[in-house]
Amino acid sequence: MHTPDVRHQFNLPRQKIALLALLSLFLWGNAAPVRAQNKLTTRRFMEFYDDKTVHYGFFFAAPFTRFNVRHSEAFVNADSTTSIVSPTQPGFRMGFVLNANLSKRFDFRVTPTLSLYGRSVQYAFAGGSERTQLRESSWFEVPLLLKYKSVRRGNTRMYVVGGMAFALETNVRRKENLGFNRERLATKTADVTVEYGVGLERFFEFFKFSPELRFSHGLVNLLDPNATTYSQGISRLTSHTVTLYLMFE
Repeated sequence: MHTPDVRHQFNLPRQKIALLALLSLFLWGNAAPVRAQNKLTTRRFMEFYDDKTVHYGFFFAAPFTRFNVRHSEAFVNADSTTSIVSPTQPGFRMGFVLNANLSKRFDFRVTPTLSLYGRSVQYAFAGGSERTQLRESSWFEVPLLLKYKSVRRGNTRMYVVGGMAFALETNVRRKENLGFNRERLATKTADVTVEYGVGLERFFEFFKFSPELRFSHGLVNLLDPNATTYSQGISRLTSHTVTLYLMFE
């Protein structure tokens, strides 16, 4: 009569239990990323924000602006002027946001803006002297932007924007009286710029906060065609601005 090995009978269930335990761990490990992903995509605040077609808001912004200076042949041939540069100057912006939802990924955005600038041009002469022409002015600007949004993860979403902006100078602070003056740098009062940038949307319980970094490049030559003492060494002046926006919607 054959007697079964008692140890073998106990080892067999033990192997099955170990196999089931390993299988359970494997399934739980595969399910963990799914649970984490579901947690990230859960909307905690403003659940149905994207269901509305139009959103309104306001913003404050800190622009850093300057002129892009292109020298003329008169500057290249002249010996009296050694350099003409435009340093970066801080400014201030504020305005309103009108955002229209076009699709799941795209929005159309209009941001009427009041901007205060203090662009300047610095001249260095051969004798060591320096002169600065400061253009302090306020501008009314209307950027027309197309916005592409990423998938929302919890309460956060990235986006990029791009478009055009139309600007009109509304007030110019000058030391001289209005009129032609050969001893100042004359600039035009209208501009068109290319705009592009990137931002982050953060959803809270009652509002959405969006810090945004945007770049602006002017297309219009802002140099007044009337020849003055300070415009002879310049053939083209265009605006260049980098702005940090803080938007609330």
